[in-house]
Amino acid sequence: MLTITQALYDQIVEHSRADHPDEACGVVAGPVGSGRPERFIPMLNAARSPTFYEFDSGDLLKLYRDMDDRDEEPVIVYHSHTATEAYPSRTDISYANEPNAHYVLVSTADTDGAGPFQFRSYSIVDGVVTEEEVKVVEAYE
Repeated sequence: MLTITQALYDQIVEHSRADHPDEACGVVAGPVGSGRPERFIPMLNAARSPTFYEFDSGDLLKLYRDMDDRDEEPVIVYHSHTATEAYPSRTDISYANEPNAHYVLVSTADTDGAGPFQFRSYSIVDGVVTEEEVKVVEAYE
């Protein structure tokens, strides 16, 4: 199960809507081993595409160095789907290389960036996709 604060949830949705019609992408980092998402890090979709996302390799290197310096790891890796449901594509699955991360997808397919949306979370390990419950809280206990 993914437990996430309302504030982080809202930031992910806002970023997904703001980048529509292109896919948005980013990371929420947290203390190593905690499984607790804390620091919202929106990234630039280097592909600038409505059907594909790609982290800029230089930005990604900086991000991982920064997380190392802070004793953090990616707890959530998120991106949006602008034309399909919030379910990982074959490409998404092939790029999922953080076995402990939650992979969050936000679909803005029927929204033109403004209307209803889907927010779903998955575990993706060795190509196996498992949907997980999302619990939104005001603050962590």
